[in-house]
Amino acid sequence: MAKLQPLIIIGSALMGILIGKLNPNAAPFAGSLIEVFLMLLLFFVFLGVDIRGIRKSFTNIRFSLAALTINFIWTPVFAFILGRLFMAGRIDMQTGFIMLMVTPCTDWYLIFTGIAGGNVSLGSSLLPLNLILQITLLPVYLLLFMGDAISFSAGTMLTSILLVLVIPLVSANIVKLVVGRLPIQEKFEKAISAWSDGIQLIFLCLAVAAMFTSQGKLILENPGLFAGIFPPLIIFFVVIFILALFTGRLLKLSFQDIIPLIFTSSARNSPVSLAIAAISFPDRPVISLVLVIGPLIELPVLAVDAWILKSRFNRREMVTNKSENN
Repeated sequence: MAKLQPLIIIGSALMGILIGKLNPNAAPFAGSLIEVFLMLLLFFVFLGVDIRGIRKSFTNIRFSLAALTINFIWTPVFAFILGRLFMAGRIDMQTGFIMLMVTPCTDWYLIFTGIAGGNVSLGSSLLPLNLILQITLLPVYLLLFMGDAISFSAGTMLTSILLVLVIPLVSANIVKLVVGRLPIQEKFEKAISAWSDGIQLIFLCLAVAAMFTSQGKLILENPGLFAGIFPPLIIFFVVIFILALFTGRLLKLSFQDIIPLIFTSSARNSPVSLAIAAISFPDRPVISLVLVIGPLIELPVLAVDAWILKSRFNRREMVTNKSENN
């Protein structure tokens, strides 16, 4: 499923544009469904997140500090510089780009970590901390980098976060609390582990289709949107890959531990930022469209990274086995 995600998301986007083209009256209705689909998506994201596991992120101090420094200090500054260089004068694109970059992923990075043969358990220990910090710091980054350029209210952003994120978060934890007292807990957890990613993808695709249905005309009128975001994103992924790799080596992490460091530094959490943008900036659809287009570029890049790292890991295993045999 992870390998097909880019194609599935692209297909959803094209389907949305086609629906909007064939039935222009569908745009307002589709627009009203975006937030619903995103909240359902986040419900299943939170259903698989154990906030109590945040203490596990401190079991490997070197790994956690490296990941947090890259994600919440280096990346926001680097994203701001890239936005100014490649999107000068296009404020909405810069805002969407900043929102995409400052929210590290809470799901896809584990999928690609596993594909590459990395330490998934170590990577998952960062998930609750990443989630809490990005929700807390997103308004701070927007005020810091874009406060003078956009009509932005921290109170409005906080309301958006409470509405779009807290409701799914509380709902998911209530469900887990109730199920935890029932004899079906183990079966429930296995079902969530097996089906959660697929369900998340379904709601993400529905949200993408709704977004492109409601804003298909704007996309067709702005063909340069994709071209505008492509160069800075590619530069970001190349630089962050090299930075995380050399940081892991500098800290003398094992290669299996470097892999989750690379993916937690590279993968972005577009559903969370998209959900906030859809409510915070309803009259600035370009911001949301940047957050929709981002994964279309991101997911194929992560797949390539996983292939590169897996090939490297397999070569290292072969060398190790050969040395042991000799």
